[in-house]
Amino acid sequence: MSVEHYENFPVASRLMPPALREPVAAIYWFARNADDLADEGEAVPEARLAALEHCREQLRIIERGGQPDDVIHARLARAVRAWSLPLPLLHDLLDAFAQDVVQTRYADDAELMDYCRRSANPIGRLLLCLYKVDDAASLQQSDAICSALQLINHWQDVAIDWRKNADGVPPGRIYMPQAHMTRFGVTERHLAQADCDAAFRALMKHLVDSARALMQSGMPLARRLPGRVGWELRLVVQGGLRILQRIEQVDYDVFRHRPKLGRADWPLIGLRSLLYP
Repeated sequence: MSVEHYENFPVASRLMPPALREPVAAIYWFARNADDLADEGEAVPEARLAALEHCREQLRIIERGGQPDDVIHARLARAVRAWSLPLPLLHDLLDAFAQDVVQTRYADDAELMDYCRRSANPIGRLLLCLYKVDDAASLQQSDAICSALQLINHWQDVAIDWRKNADGVPPGRIYMPQAHMTRFGVTERHLAQADCDAAFRALMKHLVDSARALMQSGMPLARRLPGRVGWELRLVVQGGLRILQRIEQVDYDVFRHRPKLGRADWPLIGLRSLLYP
């Protein structure tokens, strides 16, 4: 479902048309680098935010027609200029990465979806820009697919996110909206003690069902896009849906079993991509 490390990048790789591989790679390395600055290593929050601000300054240099001072942003500048990529979408990604440094809780669906709007949806819109697709329905369906992929990643990584914090001090991140946790009777104790009881399973079922419905709302785009691009997106969609199925197969116990795709999943994903979107 993902390429190497940056999980919000919905590109399968070999199916990508050759002419698009360079701009796609430029976008990917920009996103991965910024994501790593926000998430990886032992840097304190202030240092992470400063590093992300440096990335933002490189975008401003590109906007002014200048030449960035590092390889990743110089490569991105060439792609932006050759393909007229919208820079506000790249700024949105940096906003989301910076938010990950300072925010560890989400009050409700609206707050979480606003995060997805900036952390995931820009990738789909940038790819549609490369494909020369810009109608309103396609943009809306792309947003649905990308937000669903982001949510699926959060639900498979509940335990990992709990252990992750910029200053290294628990408690870590919780992407499950606080309103839903309250509704289902789930507390932070469940995460701290890896307690997959009936309440936690009920919450996870709700989250999985919602992510599936969101993905399905975007599926017409995967069938509508032609050629390799359409095939790639169908594989991405079916890969995301398969992860949700994996979560269900472990009875929502994402503490002891991180659902992920294995080699045996790909023939099924390929078949479903052929039969459905």
